[in-house]
Amino acid sequence: MSLLMRDERIALKYGAGGRAMRTLIQEVFLEGASSSGEPGEVPLSAMDDGAALRVGDRWLILTTDSHVIHPVFFPGGDIGRLAVHGTINDLAMRAAMPVALTIAYVMEEGLPLADLRRVAASVGAAAQEAGVPIVTGDTKVVGRGAADGLFLTSTGVGRRLPGAAPSATRAAPGDVVLLSGPIGRHGTTVLSVREGLGFDSDIESDTQALHRLVEAMMQVGGDAVHALRDPTRGGLASALNEIAAASNVGVEIDELALPVPGPVHAACEMLGLDPVHVANEGCLVAFVAPEQADAVLAAMRARPEGRDAVRIGTVHDTDPGRVVIRTAVGSRRVLDMLIGEQLPRIC
Repeated sequence: MSLLMRDERIALKYGAGGRAMRTLIQEVFLEGASSSGEPGEVPLSAMDDGAALRVGDRWLILTTDSHVIHPVFFPGGDIGRLAVHGTINDLAMRAAMPVALTIAYVMEEGLPLADLRRVAASVGAAAQEAGVPIVTGDTKVVGRGAADGLFLTSTGVGRRLPGAAPSATRAAPGDVVLLSGPIGRHGTTVLSVREGLGFDSDIESDTQALHRLVEAMMQVGGDAVHALRDPTRGGLASALNEIAAASNVGVEIDELALPVPGPVHAACEMLGLDPVHVANEGCLVAFVAPEQADAVLAAMRARPEGRDAVRIGTVHDTDPGRVVIRTAVGSRRVLDMLIGEQLPRIC
Protein backbone atom coordinates (compact mmCIF):
# COMPACT_ATOMS: atom_id res chain seq x y z
CA MET A 1 0.00 0.00 0.00
CA SER A 2 1.28 3.45 -0.90
CA LEU A 3 2.37 5.77 1.89
CA LEU A 4 -0.13 8.32 0.60
CA MET A 5 -2.97 5.81 0.71
CA ARG A 6 -2.37 5.36 4.45
CA ASP A 7 -2.40 9.10 5.21
CA GLU A 8 -5.28 11.54 4.89
CA ARG A 9 -3.21 14.68 5.45
CA ILE A 10 0.26 15.95 4.62
CA ALA A 11 2.83 15.37 7.37
CA LEU A 12 6.34 16.77 7.78
CA LYS A 13 7.82 13.53 6.45
CA TYR A 14 6.56 14.47 2.97
CA GLY A 15 9.07 17.32 2.78
CA ALA A 16 12.09 15.53 4.23
CA GLY A 17 13.83 14.29 1.09
CA GLY A 18 13.19 10.58 1.79
CA ARG A 19 10.86 7.95 0.39
CA ALA A 20 7.72 9.72 1.59
CA MET A 21 8.60 12.87 -0.37
CA ARG A 22 9.49 10.83 -3.45
CA THR A 23 6.13 9.05 -3.26
CA LEU A 24 4.30 12.38 -2.95
CA ILE A 25 6.06 13.73 -6.04
CA GLN A 26 5.42 10.59 -8.07
CA GLU A 27 1.79 10.02 -7.10
CA VAL A 28 0.53 13.60 -6.91
CA PHE A 29 2.72 16.12 -8.71
CA LEU A 30 3.98 13.99 -11.60
CA GLU A 31 0.51 12.62 -12.26
CA GLY A 32 -0.88 16.14 -12.15
CA ALA A 33 1.70 17.36 -14.64
CA SER A 34 1.42 14.41 -17.00
CA SER A 35 -1.19 16.10 -19.19
CA SER A 36 0.80 19.29 -19.64
CA GLY A 37 3.40 17.79 -21.96
CA GLU A 38 7.15 17.50 -21.36
CA PRO A 39 9.17 19.84 -23.58
CA GLY A 40 12.39 19.09 -21.69
CA GLU A 41 15.22 16.82 -22.73
CA VAL A 42 14.69 14.43 -19.79
CA PRO A 43 11.22 13.31 -18.59
CA LEU A 44 9.81 14.73 -15.36
CA SER A 45 9.98 11.25 -13.85
CA ALA A 46 13.78 11.56 -13.72
CA MET A 47 13.26 14.20 -10.99
CA ASP A 48 16.41 16.10 -11.95
CA ASP A 49 17.24 19.35 -10.15
CA GLY A 50 16.30 21.41 -13.22
CA ALA A 51 14.66 21.07 -16.61
CA ALA A 52 16.61 21.31 -19.88
CA LEU A 53 14.75 23.37 -22.49
CA ARG A 54 15.94 23.88 -26.04
CA VAL A 55 15.74 27.52 -27.19
CA GLY A 56 17.05 27.94 -30.71
CA ASP A 57 20.45 26.28 -30.83
CA ARG A 58 21.02 26.45 -27.07
CA TRP A 59 19.95 24.45 -24.09
CA LEU A 60 18.69 26.45 -21.12
CA ILE A 61 18.20 24.99 -17.65
CA LEU A 62 15.29 26.17 -15.51
CA THR A 63 14.83 25.45 -11.81
CA THR A 64 12.70 26.67 -8.91
CA ASP A 65 12.93 26.13 -5.16
CA SER A 66 11.33 27.22 -1.88
CA HIS A 67 13.29 27.80 1.30
CA VAL A 68 11.92 27.25 4.80
CA ILE A 69 14.32 27.09 7.70
CA HIS A 70 14.33 27.72 11.44
CA PRO A 71 16.29 29.54 12.65
CA VAL A 72 16.57 31.98 9.75
CA PHE A 73 20.18 32.82 10.79
CA PHE A 74 22.78 30.18 11.60
CA PRO A 75 26.60 29.89 11.66
CA GLY A 76 27.87 30.02 8.10
CA GLY A 77 24.75 31.46 6.52
CA ASP A 78 21.07 32.32 6.61
CA ILE A 79 17.91 31.77 4.58
CA GLY A 80 19.02 34.40 2.04
CA ARG A 81 22.35 32.78 1.21
CA LEU A 82 20.62 29.40 1.20
CA ALA A 83 18.12 30.57 -1.42
CA VAL A 84 20.79 31.95 -3.74
CA HIS A 85 23.21 29.05 -3.33
CA GLY A 86 20.51 26.39 -3.54
CA THR A 87 19.11 27.75 -6.80
CA ILE A 88 22.53 28.17 -8.39
CA ASN A 89 23.49 24.65 -7.33
CA ASP A 90 20.35 23.13 -8.83
CA LEU A 91 21.31 24.74 -12.14
CA ALA A 92 24.89 23.53 -11.76
CA MET A 93 23.76 19.94 -11.24
CA ARG A 94 22.54 20.09 -14.86
CA ALA A 95 25.89 21.65 -15.93
CA ALA A 96 24.38 25.11 -16.38
CA MET A 97 26.07 28.40 -15.64
CA PRO A 98 23.49 30.68 -14.01
CA VAL A 99 22.25 33.66 -16.02
CA ALA A 100 19.71 35.20 -13.62
CA LEU A 101 17.69 34.55 -10.46
CA THR A 102 14.33 35.66 -9.12
CA ILE A 103 13.41 35.86 -5.43
CA ALA A 104 9.92 35.99 -3.88
CA TYR A 105 9.46 36.82 -0.20
CA VAL A 106 6.51 35.60 1.91
CA MET A 107 6.64 37.57 5.18
CA GLU A 108 4.62 36.91 8.31
CA GLU A 109 3.01 39.85 10.06
CA GLY A 110 5.29 40.83 12.95
CA LEU A 111 8.57 39.90 11.26
CA PRO A 112 11.21 42.37 12.52
CA LEU A 113 12.16 44.77 9.74
CA ALA A 114 15.81 44.50 10.84
CA ASP A 115 15.71 40.75 10.13
CA LEU A 116 14.19 41.35 6.71
CA ARG A 117 16.85 43.93 5.84
CA ARG A 118 19.56 41.53 6.97
CA VAL A 119 18.20 38.71 4.80
CA ALA A 120 17.75 40.96 1.76
CA ALA A 121 21.33 42.19 2.14
CA SER A 122 22.52 38.60 2.40
CA VAL A 123 20.65 37.67 -0.78
CA GLY A 124 22.32 40.55 -2.61
CA ALA A 125 25.78 39.74 -1.30
CA ALA A 126 25.51 36.03 -2.17
CA ALA A 127 24.31 36.82 -5.69
CA GLN A 128 27.11 39.32 -6.22
CA GLU A 129 29.74 36.86 -4.99
CA ALA A 130 28.40 34.27 -7.41
CA GLY A 131 28.27 36.76 -10.27
CA VAL A 132 24.55 36.22 -10.89
CA PRO A 133 22.02 39.09 -11.05
CA ILE A 134 18.63 39.02 -9.36
CA VAL A 135 16.33 40.36 -12.06
CA THR A 136 12.83 40.27 -10.58
CA GLY A 137 10.81 39.04 -7.62
CA ASP A 138 7.66 39.32 -5.56
CA THR A 139 6.53 40.10 -2.02
CA LYS A 140 3.58 38.88 0.02
CA VAL A 141 2.61 39.50 3.66
CA VAL A 142 0.45 36.96 5.51
CA GLY A 143 -1.20 37.14 8.92
CA ARG A 144 0.37 36.07 12.18
CA GLY A 145 0.65 32.30 12.39
CA ALA A 146 0.28 31.81 8.63
CA ALA A 147 4.03 31.43 8.06
CA ASP A 148 7.12 30.69 10.13
CA GLY A 149 8.43 34.24 9.94
CA LEU A 150 9.84 34.26 6.42
CA PHE A 151 9.71 31.98 3.38
CA LEU A 152 11.72 32.54 0.19
CA THR A 153 11.00 31.12 -3.25
CA SER A 154 13.65 31.39 -5.93
CA THR A 155 13.86 30.59 -9.63
CA GLY A 156 16.98 30.38 -11.74
CA VAL A 157 17.79 30.11 -15.42
CA GLY A 158 21.15 29.09 -16.81
CA ARG A 159 22.95 28.18 -20.03
CA ARG A 160 24.14 24.61 -20.21
CA LEU A 161 27.82 24.18 -20.90
CA PRO A 162 28.62 22.82 -24.39
CA GLY A 163 29.12 19.08 -24.59
CA ALA A 164 27.61 18.36 -21.18
CA ALA A 165 24.30 16.75 -20.29
CA PRO A 166 24.43 15.24 -16.77
CA SER A 167 21.22 13.69 -15.53
CA ALA A 168 20.14 11.27 -12.83
CA THR A 169 19.23 8.90 -15.67
CA ARG A 170 22.77 8.66 -17.10
CA ALA A 171 24.82 6.82 -14.45
CA ALA A 172 26.38 3.71 -16.01
CA PRO A 173 28.13 0.53 -14.82
CA GLY A 174 31.83 1.23 -14.31
CA ASP A 175 31.28 4.86 -13.31
CA VAL A 176 33.33 6.19 -10.40
CA VAL A 177 31.47 8.05 -7.65
CA LEU A 178 33.16 11.26 -6.50
CA LEU A 179 32.23 13.49 -3.56
CA SER A 180 33.38 17.12 -3.50
CA GLY A 181 33.84 17.52 0.25
CA PRO A 182 32.79 16.81 3.83
CA ILE A 183 29.21 15.84 4.63
CA GLY A 184 26.85 16.63 7.48
CA ARG A 185 27.91 20.17 8.35
CA HIS A 186 24.75 22.05 7.41
CA GLY A 187 22.30 19.73 9.12
CA THR A 188 24.19 19.43 12.39
CA THR A 189 24.82 23.20 12.52
CA VAL A 190 21.15 24.12 12.13
CA LEU A 191 20.00 21.45 14.56
CA SER A 192 22.54 22.60 17.13
CA VAL A 193 21.43 26.24 16.94
CA ARG A 194 17.75 25.36 16.98
CA GLU A 195 18.00 23.08 19.98
CA GLY A 196 20.79 24.93 21.82
CA LEU A 197 23.12 21.91 21.76
CA GLY A 198 26.38 23.87 21.46
CA PHE A 199 27.88 21.95 18.52
CA ASP A 200 27.75 25.10 16.40
CA SER A 201 30.80 26.44 18.22
CA ASP A 202 32.82 23.87 16.24
CA ILE A 203 30.69 23.48 13.08
CA GLU A 204 29.17 25.85 10.57
CA SER A 205 26.99 25.32 7.51
CA ASP A 206 28.78 24.46 4.26
CA THR A 207 26.39 26.56 2.14
CA GLN A 208 28.17 27.79 -0.99
CA ALA A 209 27.67 28.10 -4.74
CA LEU A 210 29.06 25.21 -6.79
CA HIS A 211 28.72 26.43 -10.39
CA ARG A 212 32.40 27.32 -10.77
CA LEU A 213 33.38 23.90 -9.43
CA VAL A 214 31.10 22.22 -11.96
CA GLU A 215 32.52 24.37 -14.76
CA ALA A 216 36.04 23.18 -13.87
CA MET A 217 34.84 19.56 -13.83
CA MET A 218 33.22 19.91 -17.24
CA GLN A 219 36.30 21.49 -18.80
CA VAL A 220 38.19 18.22 -18.30
CA GLY A 221 35.34 15.70 -18.10
CA GLY A 222 32.71 16.95 -20.51
CA ASP A 223 30.15 14.31 -21.36
CA ALA A 224 32.02 11.77 -19.20
CA VAL A 225 30.39 13.44 -16.19
CA HIS A 226 27.21 11.41 -16.34
CA ALA A 227 25.31 12.54 -13.24
CA LEU A 228 25.53 15.26 -10.60
CA ARG A 229 23.48 15.80 -7.46
CA ASP A 230 23.85 18.07 -4.43
CA PRO A 231 22.87 16.01 -1.37
CA THR A 232 20.55 18.43 0.43
CA ARG A 233 17.39 17.09 2.10
CA GLY A 234 17.86 13.40 2.81
CA GLY A 235 21.64 13.76 2.63
CA LEU A 236 24.08 11.68 0.62
CA ALA A 237 22.00 8.53 1.03
CA SER A 238 18.98 10.02 -0.74
CA ALA A 239 21.10 11.51 -3.54
CA LEU A 240 22.76 8.17 -4.27
CA ASN A 241 19.46 6.28 -4.16
CA GLU A 242 17.77 8.77 -6.47
CA ILE A 243 20.47 8.34 -9.11
CA ALA A 244 20.60 4.54 -8.70
CA ALA A 245 16.83 4.33 -9.19
CA ALA A 246 16.66 6.75 -12.13
CA SER A 247 19.55 5.02 -13.95
CA ASN A 248 18.60 1.47 -12.87
CA VAL A 249 22.13 0.70 -11.67
CA GLY A 250 23.70 -0.57 -8.47
CA VAL A 251 26.02 1.62 -6.41
CA GLU A 252 28.60 0.57 -3.82
CA ILE A 253 30.36 3.11 -1.61
CA ASP A 254 33.14 2.79 0.94
CA GLU A 255 32.28 4.01 4.43
CA LEU A 256 35.95 4.65 5.25
CA ALA A 257 36.22 6.99 2.26
CA LEU A 258 33.41 9.28 3.42
CA PRO A 259 34.75 12.62 4.70
CA VAL A 260 32.88 13.28 7.95
CA PRO A 261 34.41 16.11 10.04
CA GLY A 262 35.24 15.19 13.62
CA PRO A 263 32.71 17.57 15.22
CA VAL A 264 29.98 16.31 12.86
CA HIS A 265 30.83 12.72 13.73
CA ALA A 266 30.73 13.52 17.45
CA ALA A 267 27.37 15.32 17.13
CA CYS A 268 25.84 12.47 15.13
CA GLU A 269 27.14 9.88 17.60
CA MET A 270 25.60 11.78 20.52
CA LEU A 271 22.26 12.31 18.79
CA GLY A 272 22.00 8.89 17.17
CA LEU A 273 22.12 10.28 13.63
CA ASP A 274 23.82 8.87 10.55
CA PRO A 275 25.88 11.50 8.67
CA VAL A 276 24.86 10.03 5.31
CA HIS A 277 21.26 11.11 6.00
CA VAL A 278 22.13 14.64 7.20
CA ALA A 279 21.55 17.60 4.84
CA ASN A 280 24.35 19.46 3.06
CA GLU A 281 24.29 22.75 1.16
CA GLY A 282 27.78 23.04 -0.31
CA CYS A 283 28.92 19.72 -1.76
CA LEU A 284 28.05 17.51 -4.71
CA VAL A 285 28.26 13.89 -5.72
CA ALA A 286 29.34 13.03 -9.28
CA PHE A 287 29.12 9.86 -11.37
CA VAL A 288 31.99 9.93 -13.87
CA ALA A 289 33.17 7.51 -16.56
CA PRO A 290 36.27 5.65 -15.27
CA GLU A 291 38.63 6.90 -17.98
CA GLN A 292 38.04 10.53 -16.93
CA ALA A 293 37.56 10.07 -13.18
CA ASP A 294 41.13 10.93 -12.15
CA ALA A 295 41.19 14.08 -14.28
CA VAL A 296 37.83 15.24 -12.94
CA LEU A 297 38.93 14.55 -9.37
CA ALA A 298 42.09 16.58 -9.90
CA ALA A 299 40.07 19.45 -11.36
CA MET A 300 37.77 19.35 -8.33
CA ARG A 301 40.68 19.49 -5.90
CA ALA A 302 42.12 22.50 -7.73
CA ARG A 303 39.04 24.54 -6.80
CA PRO A 304 38.43 25.83 -3.24
CA GLU A 305 34.93 24.32 -3.26
CA GLY A 306 36.37 20.88 -4.04
CA ARG A 307 39.78 20.86 -2.34
CA ASP A 308 38.69 17.92 -0.15
CA ALA A 309 37.14 15.90 -2.98
CA VAL A 310 37.43 12.11 -2.73
CA ARG A 311 36.53 8.94 -4.58
CA ILE A 312 33.83 7.14 -2.55
CA GLY A 313 32.53 4.30 -4.70
CA THR A 314 31.68 2.64 -8.00
CA VAL A 315 28.67 1.75 -10.13
CA HIS A 316 27.83 -1.78 -11.27
CA ASP A 317 25.05 -3.64 -13.09
CA THR A 318 24.00 -5.95 -10.25
CA ASP A 319 21.18 -5.13 -7.83
CA PRO A 320 19.89 -2.27 -10.01
CA GLY A 321 18.37 0.57 -8.04
CA ARG A 322 20.14 -0.41 -4.82
CA VAL A 323 22.92 1.37 -2.92
CA VAL A 324 25.25 -0.70 -0.74
CA ILE A 325 27.82 0.62 1.71
CA ARG A 326 30.98 -1.31 2.54
CA THR A 327 31.44 -0.73 6.26
CA ALA A 328 34.58 -0.07 8.26
CA VAL A 329 34.63 -3.71 9.43
CA GLY A 330 34.40 -5.08 5.89
CA SER A 331 30.73 -6.06 5.85
CA ARG A 332 28.11 -4.71 3.45
CA ARG A 333 24.71 -3.26 4.19
CA VAL A 334 21.99 -1.65 2.12
CA LEU A 335 22.03 2.15 2.33
CA ASP A 336 18.42 3.13 1.87
CA MET A 337 16.51 6.39 1.95
CA LEU A 338 14.74 7.21 5.18
CA ILE A 339 10.96 7.15 5.00
CA GLY A 340 10.77 10.65 6.46
CA GLU A 341 13.44 12.50 8.38
CA GLN A 342 15.77 11.74 11.26
CA LEU A 343 15.62 15.36 12.42
CA PRO A 344 13.35 18.40 11.88
CA ARG A 345 13.39 20.18 8.52
CA ILE A 346 16.56 22.19 7.98
CA CYS A 347 16.51 23.37 4.37
